[in-house]
Amino acid sequence: MEIFSKIAELQAAHTPCILCVITATKGSTPRKAGSKMLVMADGSIFGTIGGGSIELAVIKEALQVFSTGEPRFKEYQLEEDLSMHCGGSVDVYFDPVLTLPKLYIYGAGHVGRALGKYASTLGFRIFFYDERPDIYKEFQLEGAECITGNYFETINNTVFDEHTYIVITTPKHEFDENILAAVARKPHAYLGMIGSKRKVAEARKRFIAEGILTKEELDTVDMPIGLPFAAETPEEIAISIVAKLIDTRNTLKK
Repeated sequence: MEIFSKIAELQAAHTPCILCVITATKGSTPRKAGSKMLVMADGSIFGTIGGGSIELAVIKEALQVFSTGEPRFKEYQLEEDLSMHCGGSVDVYFDPVLTLPKLYIYGAGHVGRALGKYASTLGFRIFFYDERPDIYKEFQLEGAECITGNYFETINNTVFDEHTYIVITTPKHEFDENILAAVARKPHAYLGMIGSKRKVAEARKRFIAEGILTKEELDTVDMPIGLPFAAETPEEIAISIVAKLIDTRNTLKK
């Protein structure tokens, strides 16, 4: 079937999508059970489940599924929920296919939040970690998960895998270095720590001298973080970091 060939094509390109399947219908509906549609992260689609208001509602829901990475069912009453005169109902199953890579941002300050804003539009699922209880009142980022609590307790309760991207940008160098030590040996696709050349050199020297991490392990850490250019503002620094994330992700595809 064409839709499964399209899924195979998207998987080969490491492009995430949501498979939306009508599992049941009642009464008059535009399409019947078994109809399928793919929704990509930019809102584009392949296939159809009937067009009109129901299709727009399913696309909107699918984009929310990208944020959680979890499958879900949803029932739509066409007249009551969507003002469609068909009058029937449609049950839709949303199945994530190759979901977005996770970006764990330790530190939700100016650089961290700017990074989350840019990366969320470029194919990353955003998680913020910060010890400051009121930090998330200063900004909102739709779809991001905001975790408050001791950095090291949250690390112990977090799942890391080969699709995890980690950026360390807390307000204190001591926190940055201790978080680096705690996550460096966990599975990940990318690990970067913010800091000046001098601070990074001092951290490398201490880590090796104290046997915290080896030279080889430290060589895999992106520090100073990001693609090198004359970035100054938090937004510019965030752009340099997200550029490095994209470079890493697209290199790993090859």
